Amino acid sequence: MSLITRLKDYFSKKSDIEEQIEVLAKQKQSKMGKLTARQRIEEILDNGTFHEYDLFVEHQAVDFGLDKKYLPGDGVITGTGTILGHPVCIYAQDFTVAGGSLGLAHARKITKIMDHAMTLGLPIICINDSGGARIQEGVNSLAGYGEIFYRNTRASGVIPQISVILGPCAGGAVYSPALTDFVFVVDKISKMFITGPEVIKTVLGEEISMEDLGGARVQAEITGNAHFYAETELECFEQIKRLVTFIPWNNRKKADKFPSIQPKSLFQIDKIIPEEPSNPYDIRDIIKAIADNSDFFEIHELWASNIVIGFVRLNGETIGVIANQPLVLAGVLDVDSSVKAARFIRFCDAFNIPLVTLVDLPGYLPGVDQEHAGVIRHGAKLLYAYSEATVPKITVILRKAYGGGYIAMCSRHLGSDFVFAWPSAEIAVMGPEGAANIIFKQEIANADNPNDVRKQKVAEYTEKFANPYIAAAAGHIDAVINPLETREYVLHALQIAENKVDNVIHKKHGIPPF
Repeated sequence: MSLITRLKDYFSKKSDIEEQIEVLAKQKQSKMGKLTARQRIEEILDNGTFHEYDLFVEHQAVDFGLDKKYLPGDGVITGTGTILGHPVCIYAQDFTVAGGSLGLAHARKITKIMDHAMTLGLPIICINDSGGARIQEGVNSLAGYGEIFYRNTRASGVIPQISVILGPCAGGAVYSPALTDFVFVVDKISKMFITGPEVIKTVLGEEISMEDLGGARVQAEITGNAHFYAETELECFEQIKRLVTFIPWNNRKKADKFPSIQPKSLFQIDKIIPEEPSNPYDIRDIIKAIADNSDFFEIHELWASNIVIGFVRLNGETIGVIANQPLVLAGVLDVDSSVKAARFIRFCDAFNIPLVTLVDLPGYLPGVDQEHAGVIRHGAKLLYAYSEATVPKITVILRKAYGGGYIAMCSRHLGSDFVFAWPSAEIAVMGPEGAANIIFKQEIANADNPNDVRKQKVAEYTEKFANPYIAAAAGHIDAVINPLETREYVLHALQIAENKVDNVIHKKHGIPPF
């Protein structure tokens, strides 16, 4: 038999075996309401663009019967393809092969495609669906995880890293997604936890379901480990495709520019904020009133919702937005919102995405719980992130900007390039009532009618400080603008700051308040 004939025979048999395996995989995954690893890759990538590598890699372990087991692709599919015409690297763990468990060969396939992504300057999409370390391979499995974590860290800030949790992701395995830029989860499918329900029951005697411990909703709403939540896998894939339109392919590029479209007339910026200063409103309406086509792609929507972060386009260019949300806790800063915003700022700065900050907050959330949770340390992360960022930074103060919150939300003092304020802005150490009660404490206490005197002093303080002109007179505000001029001013400021050069002090790296 000639070599060509033998090769044809080999590939024909191999193809038949793979087809049979894929049929069995579909049956297994379908019972769990899940797509197969290969289906997931095909749904995310442009049709027909996936090229698989290391298809024939097999494990070399021989203990505990592994030497007799054929594990197709060693439980992970790796390769490249395109999304909207742009090349990406991708891998997907295959739960139908040894539970997607990670052995040494499995890990080496992943690290190889990660190395490709770094070398070629391409985003990497990591689809996690695994029972964890392959116990039969012992320490080699742990070594494989370490190699992956190392590359996650080296790639951070160089190429976008996107993790998709589409099954279990347990134990040490969860630290790879935690090291990446964006994590996607799907309801009733995604599970993330360090110790499972069985361990918790054994050690603590507590009964808890896997869903309540580390399900999709928990990770998106309570822990903040997940940035995007979807009801179905297909919805999740659409979210991924939308995200990649806003971000650059690596830290040496800028995100693609799109045609500029005026905001929708539905969002009338001068009519969104209520006349009564204590009444709430949805900050997302302000964002949509300035964004191209009123298109706002929100990140971490369900977690720490007293602050809003996400991407918009202005004049076709991607911009990162950070904004206090008066609808939730009056928009105060706290532990979670500080961490949420700080991490987003660092992503934008690493990938050359300018920042626009919209300010309306009464300060930091008071209380023993916050103090004990480390609001000082976590709040400092926000200060650090803004101060360190060298991309263009534009700030607009809409209404309240009190105390430390005024400083923390990208004030001029933290390096904002341009700071604008609406006439409704109130910039002060604290709110008028609290300030009057402290400043005029004795005068109010000694008055015949304390309530009348208190009202009078509150009105005096409000007239003097509950406006942006004192700050503007001191040069802390560049311009007091009409709300209708907001988009125009922000666009012009971004244009002026486009070629900004920040002479960073030479150092190996700073030491953030981790």
